[in-house]
Amino acid sequence: MVATTQSLDAGTSPSGQSLRALDAVNFFIAALLAGFGPFIALFLGDQGWSATNIGYILSAGSVVALLAQLPGGELLDAIRSKQLLLALGVIMVGLSAFIVAVWSTFVPVLVAQILLGITGGFIGPAIAAISLGLVGHDALAERLGRNQRFQSTGNLTMAALIGVIGYSLSARAMFVATAVLVIPTLLALAWMRPADIHYGQSVGAPDHHERTRPPRMRRLSVCRRHGLLIFAGCLFLFQLANASILPLASETLGHRVGSQSALIVSALVIVPQILVALIAPWVGEQAQSRGRRPLLLLGFGALPIRALLFALITDPQHLIAAQVLDGISGAVLGVLQALIVADLTNGTGRFNLSQGFVGVISGVGASVSTAVSGLIAQHLGRGAGFLPSAAIGLAAFVVLWAFMPETKPKHQGKAAARSRPEHKA
Repeated sequence: MVATTQSLDAGTSPSGQSLRALDAVNFFIAALLAGFGPFIALFLGDQGWSATNIGYILSAGSVVALLAQLPGGELLDAIRSKQLLLALGVIMVGLSAFIVAVWSTFVPVLVAQILLGITGGFIGPAIAAISLGLVGHDALAERLGRNQRFQSTGNLTMAALIGVIGYSLSARAMFVATAVLVIPTLLALAWMRPADIHYGQSVGAPDHHERTRPPRMRRLSVCRRHGLLIFAGCLFLFQLANASILPLASETLGHRVGSQSALIVSALVIVPQILVALIAPWVGEQAQSRGRRPLLLLGFGALPIRALLFALITDPQHLIAAQVLDGISGAVLGVLQALIVADLTNGTGRFNLSQGFVGVISGVGASVSTAVSGLIAQHLGRGAGFLPSAAIGLAAFVVLWAFMPETKPKHQGKAAARSRPEHKA
């Protein structure tokens, strides 16, 4: 059972036990979520579902996840025990997997996708909030880099395991295995010491040390903050360019290489994840020492180059090599998105609501992206579908370069050097 007591002392370093537990939580939650995504479409297709019904189910989950972002952020700012809320989300994901495995008809699967979509509004932000509550703002960059490494490792491990289970047993067994992962995930959460998670820090109010809810800035005031609006706009453009690239590439490969397309698409997914696992801690260290802006420019700059390469390249091996650029972008944004939101909202008490706000804006960009690229590819050809992504990605880079300021606090370099507890664990 997850306790709900909270530390009142922001100056106390978190225990090695809690930091190791957070490593395990990142690994298992990423593994848990890896059971969905493309695998559910594959499973439902094997069950004889039409492409239209699969599309309805997946779209319903995406819409619910988008709608859950702001309420999820508001709830995370209000609730004291982020562990308890995260445990509830883990159980909901496991229940979704169990429903899909046992009742693969339309209504139960729709319910499962809605449950899964709801958790999308708070599972990721809750991990960021717990990280902030554990290590504080000054050590958050390196902690987020470590989180990203364990998430990518968990994702890769489970994707490989699901492939083996699906091949050796059945597609249904993949979701049974996903549901079973709830147990080690909850054990990892219970291993974390609630007293190590400072409530004020976890919501962006580090100077609040009472058990009462910290004072918070008005909601509309947070959403009007200049830097946050610019950052959200940049992420909107990034996702508008990025989200459609891999689905369009998968469809194109299906027509070009036929039976080998599944293997190639798997490589397109795995290659960037491996790179993220390797370089995410480095991104966190560099964000702490050199600042956020240079890394953001690197991550955004990789996108239009990748989109242009996908428009010009037809050889599958070269496409896989080009996916290294996706790993660079993924590592940068995986670490910096929550970090920059923390920078821009420090002292407001609205860190998690702001995460939800940014998540909604970027999610809308991702949703629009696939529809727009699909229309362009249908009328102008599949290769042409990548060109708008390249143009929009370039626009995102230019807007970022011209308007997005450095958000790293000036004092942070010295402060972070005093607090690196995860490396002692």
